[in-house]
Amino acid sequence: MTDLASTSDLLRLLADPTRLRLLALVAREELTVAELVDVTRLPQSRVSTHLGRLKEAGLVRDRRAGASCFYALNAGSMPPPAQRFWSLLHETAHDPLLEEDRKRLRQTARARAASWADSVAGQMERHYSPGRTWEAATRGLLGLARLGDVLDVASGDGALAELVVRRARSITCLDYSRRVIAAAQRRLAHVPGVHFRVGDMHALPFRDASFDQVLFANALSYAQDPERAVAEAARVLRPAGSLAAVVLKAHRHVAVAEAYNHVQLGFEPSALRKLFEAAGFEVSFCEVTSREKRHPHFEVLTLYAARPAQRTAS
Repeated sequence: MTDLASTSDLLRLLADPTRLRLLALVAREELTVAELVDVTRLPQSRVSTHLGRLKEAGLVRDRRAGASCFYALNAGSMPPPAQRFWSLLHETAHDPLLEEDRKRLRQTARARAASWADSVAGQMERHYSPGRTWEAATRGLLGLARLGDVLDVASGDGALAELVVRRARSITCLDYSRRVIAAAQRRLAHVPGVHFRVGDMHALPFRDASFDQVLFANALSYAQDPERAVAEAARVLRPAGSLAAVVLKAHRHVAVAEAYNHVQLGFEPSALRKLFEAAGFEVSFCEVTSREKRHPHFEVLTLYAARPAQRTAS
């Protein structure tokens, strides 16, 4: 129950047309004071004062992002009496001024989007924008891939396999750790076409020519014998099968490598290319593709290779 004094205070708060305009705007989108001033054509001090009253009453919330402060309708935590009155007013209020506000709000939203793009031009990858995450991009671009039977060597807990599986006929996760493979099984239990094996990359537990693609995503960092591991990948690939490898470029950060159980301190691009060519692969790409932003700024190599369409007799 709400007492008469509280109800009267709430009615007085919502009786002001300016406050209703502000509520109608922040109910549609998070806005700064400057944007509300631009939309309503009201003085900044007046907008700020009304927002303060609305926030104090629990009708509006704010969120800080750097130097900016965004206001939005406090829909999830608004006091029930205020929620009921606001719902009634919002549904029944029709006014030319509110329509003008909505038109200017659309213009402000377009201007915000344009100004954001201009402000980060040339460095967009360093800045967040809704929907523009690396995961979203990866999931979207993988839709262009058409994969067959895939082997993910040193798969870990299946995070990469989870991205790839829906574009593949099948994917097999292989890791030396039983605990890690158990985690992969839990992650992908609901996904068809996934197989799991505990095994050694130096002696893959598969017949010759079992797979169309092999993934070596950081696998070689854990290889005691890289030549043997690459030869095994070549053995289980079908003719014209392809391989993608990601591995650190050669470095001297022994302590960091040991902390992650790496046994290889990376590879030089030329050495990595020769390693795969010696196993019979045709290497189409082998270059540094990224440099990590955090210390010690590891560089990462990417290699693409394929088995010849016809195996040559040994």
